[in-house]
Amino acid sequence: MIYNKVKPLTLAVAVAASALSGQAMAGAFQLNEQGVSGQGTSNAGRASTVNDASIVFGNPAGMSFLDRAQVTAGAAFLTVDTDIKNTNDSATDSNEGDMVPNSVIPFGFYVQPINDNLHFGLGVYAPFGLITDYEGQFQGRFFGDRSKVEVVTVQPTISVKFSEQFSAGFGLTYNQIDGELTANTQGGPVGLFDAATGAPLGGNAIAGEGDVDIEGDDNAWGYTLGAMYKPWEHTTFGFAYHSEVEYDLEGKARFTNVRVPRLSRDVPGAIEVGTISPRVDADLSITLPAVWDFSATHQINDRWTVMAGAAMTNWSEFDEIRVENDFSEIVEAQNYEDSWQYSVGTTYQLNPQWVLRTGLAYDETPIKDEYRSVRVPSDDRIIFSLGAGWTPMPDLTVDVAYSYIHESDAELSQEEENRGTYEADFENTAQAFGAQVTYRF
Repeated sequence: MIYNKVKPLTLAVAVAASALSGQAMAGAFQLNEQGVSGQGTSNAGRASTVNDASIVFGNPAGMSFLDRAQVTAGAAFLTVDTDIKNTNDSATDSNEGDMVPNSVIPFGFYVQPINDNLHFGLGVYAPFGLITDYEGQFQGRFFGDRSKVEVVTVQPTISVKFSEQFSAGFGLTYNQIDGELTANTQGGPVGLFDAATGAPLGGNAIAGEGDVDIEGDDNAWGYTLGAMYKPWEHTTFGFAYHSEVEYDLEGKARFTNVRVPRLSRDVPGAIEVGTISPRVDADLSITLPAVWDFSATHQINDRWTVMAGAAMTNWSEFDEIRVENDFSEIVEAQNYEDSWQYSVGTTYQLNPQWVLRTGLAYDETPIKDEYRSVRVPSDDRIIFSLGAGWTPMPDLTVDVAYSYIHESDAELSQEEENRGTYEADFENTAQAFGAQVTYRF
């Protein structure tokens, strides 16, 4: 083939399909960094354990069991290591694997009792996000180069305490999504070619690689709700639901040095291949999935507490991406599956000032093997966490946590007429360091 068929916005699929290649601590590009006290147990018991104001996210019903106004704020620092192996070698390309920069994910929560049975809460956090940025000569750059997607959520919340055993909560979520994505397009011969045979007709040249840069953003509303039930003094069951959120991203797609064929107006029976650098409007509709979170917490004695949880993310609704623009419509299948995360954890109250935590989680990927790509080079994960909380005075608690994320080797094989072939195994590991402060007043 003497020229490339142009698929201008294939890259935009990454807004919804990219994974953080080990950076995110939940399936695909879902984030779990919304509280450090929960991170210490790998989020086991997230919907049933009330530690601080981060329960605004974990389960809004849990606010009813906080007896004082309080603020919780902190951040998680993420560092990722990726080793790319078993590639189809190229003398001019590279596979360094250093594509996920170190990242900081902040969060903040506030809870205010209105009376004995009614609480108000407010949260600001990131439920989804990714950054991947491959080196300039990355071998798979025609399938994906740079991806940056950020989702920030503001959540006002109300909880009602119906009795000492049961409470419920509800919150609205206002969500802002921003995305920037780039990819390379292949170069090749430009000029005149015979339409029947593809033979050059003279005066031809070679065009270098081009690139595509896409930006878009949108705002959308969702909601969250939860219930908490304490059938016995030392046992709590929790359920929380975070709704799906539908986005209609609007932005621009900028193309540089993209090869385009067309029938020649001057030479009958010839194809004219040239390059263009247009800028067009782009629209992408995506739905980020709902999450169902179930957990239980049991206090064994004054020192030991155990918890367990299971969370399902409804990724199966994410079956395709449809991009509309002034130049070309793109439809690509994704066919994600619903995925589960299972977790167990425990805490040990060393003394009135110190509590120690640990937890283990297994996180399924929603990505089927046949749809894995350089933008989604991830697989199932195991997460091991350690944490501690220090309360030097009744009004103040400082929490720290560490998580190690090990991912199964992600094998991928991509082949497309206009992009070539890329095969590789991605070995991903990550570390997360978290710290937060809670002040009660």
